[in-house]
Amino acid sequence: MGLWVSAHLHRLSAEGRSAYVVRKGPAQGGTLLVKISRMEAGARVLTQARDGAGRLGWLPAFSGRVVPESEADAYIQRAVSRDPDLWVVEVEDAEGRNPFEGQEIG
Repeated sequence: MGLWVSAHLHRLSAEGRSAYVVRKGPAQGGTLLVKISRMEAGARVLTQARDGAGRLGWLPAFSGRVVPESEADAYIQRAVSRDPDLWVVEVEDAEGRNPFEGQEIG
């Protein structure tokens, strides 16, 4: 996971997009949770998952809604307490776009 995250952060940096690791899980495993900050508008939270066919996708928290940053951060803290192998990446994007491959599931 560490190499995958690093490669994507490098790509985002080259595109001029802001993204950074908030929390590292194990280098060789773990699941990724992405917080997409829409600045003053709030944030979205997505968790990496696989669909029924095994394709990489994203489960949106809060039914995909934009929520206040504090609510998103509290959700992330609860997720980390349940899964110590969780990686957390924050992306700043005023339009709320997920920069990682895969469709939203659900």
